[in-house]
Amino acid sequence: MKTKFIVRFVFMVTLAAGIAVAAAESDLRAGDPGPAAESAVPEPLERLDDPPVAAETPGFKTTESPVIEHQGFVSYQVNVGPDGLNIAGDAANEPSIAVSPLDPNKMSIGWRQFDTVLSNFRQAGWGWSDDRGRSWTFPGVFTPGLFRSDPVLDVDGDGRFYYYSLKNDLLCDFFFSDDAGQSWDGPTSAFGGDKQWFTIDRTDGAGRGNIYASWSLASNPWGLRVFIRSTDGGQHFSEPVELSPAPIWGTLTVDADGTLYLAGNANFSATIFVVYRSLDAWDAFVEPTFDAFTLNLGGRQDSGYGPNPVGLLGQVWIAANRSDGPDRGDLYIVASVDPPGGDPQDVHFVRSKDGGESWSLPVRVNTDDRRAWQWFGTMSVAPGGRIDVVWIESVTEDEPNIGQLMYAFSEDGGDSWSVPVSASPLFNSWRGWPRQNKMGDYYDMVSDDAGADLAYAATFNDEQDVYYLRLWSDCNGNGISDSHDIWSGSARDCNANAVSDSCEIIEDPTLDSNGDDILDQCQTAPRSGGGRVTP
Repeated sequence: MKTKFIVRFVFMVTLAAGIAVAAAESDLRAGDPGPAAESAVPEPLERLDDPPVAAETPGFKTTESPVIEHQGFVSYQVNVGPDGLNIAGDAANEPSIAVSPLDPNKMSIGWRQFDTVLSNFRQAGWGWSDDRGRSWTFPGVFTPGLFRSDPVLDVDGDGRFYYYSLKNDLLCDFFFSDDAGQSWDGPTSAFGGDKQWFTIDRTDGAGRGNIYASWSLASNPWGLRVFIRSTDGGQHFSEPVELSPAPIWGTLTVDADGTLYLAGNANFSATIFVVYRSLDAWDAFVEPTFDAFTLNLGGRQDSGYGPNPVGLLGQVWIAANRSDGPDRGDLYIVASVDPPGGDPQDVHFVRSKDGGESWSLPVRVNTDDRRAWQWFGTMSVAPGGRIDVVWIESVTEDEPNIGQLMYAFSEDGGDSWSVPVSASPLFNSWRGWPRQNKMGDYYDMVSDDAGADLAYAATFNDEQDVYYLRLWSDCNGNGISDSHDIWSGSARDCNANAVSDSCEIIEDPTLDSNGDDILDQCQTAPRSGGGRVTP
């Protein structure tokens, strides 16, 4: 029986937001060719343009180092050859990451793999690591020779990995891994469409393991239908159903009580954003119902110019606070938007404390007052409630393509934010285009209570490559990231869990019963390798 989805709309837009929206829509109806109109045009379709081309080195200089260090942050290249070094002449972008909840040392990253920049033919690449991202194995691609794009990874509460992959016919497949991404089964057909995304219920409730997915309307094979649900771990999916207006270029999340939320812009609107809430999607025996709420993010969601000429400038990220603290149940949204005035892009944050029915005024996360581009804003939330945000920040408005990765976090539900720090060297987003003038459409990040695991694309080798970066706070207050302290050997990590011992002791003093700054479990443990220090 086909599942029936009922949508009830509740509009919570402020008068100012409504006026701005009306003005933008009036411009579109009048045929105004300005930025708002450009933003309303769907992104280029993920269709086969070039046939497969044999890999060959195009001739520009590349480095061999797969490790990039900057101000205490260490990035490790993921799309490497069997020797662990950079592959010259290929391109990789649009990465997504999954980290095992059973063993955070084990993770997998998927990306769009271009075997040569001489062709925009792409396939579904993936890599895996079992040492918390310090080294990577790139086994190859799914279904070699078949066009694939828009990779999205996630993991369920039992440690099973999932890879959602778009094909040339704008239909999607799911692949499954029970060994943290080292090998994969499948695929299983999963409907889908361009710019798809999904999330998995990892609660301990009745909806545990449910998969929820949605996608864009751009040449959607299912018309206005953009949402599916699986209640059996991805073996079967409900028929695609309509959510109108569709949440475009956005993401999904499940809160600690199993409530599902979807967010995105409303049917390619430049300024209207929509959040869907289902209180009963967890229940396999009922027909899910949805409430819909609109909100103001303080700017337009843009695509198709600036630092990423034919791609998005960022997705709409929604996440729930699943902690046991006072902010449990709060919802957060982060997106790169073009605010009113001369600043081309900022990273904005909003919060809801009533299940999405109303939202705070937008807050700017980046602190730079220059007319610079803060694009590819990406958010994830730790189990304890810390909010992590990264973005690319350009040097100037006139050079949108020259930028670096920035990182900031909030420990108080978004009331205040850390001073942003640069986590990578400068790079040029216009280098290494594989006959497609973009660096993908998104980054992806997973947070835990000690830091965050980030998959991102950059051009440090003068070509597009995918990197893994462990983002940390500075728990010992020495002005250097904790990840670098471990890497350089100035901080202990005696249990090799990629968390400095001092951070673990600060978080839980009972782990050091005798107060000697050494974890009790490591008092007699041998020390070797990895830059770790023997006490």
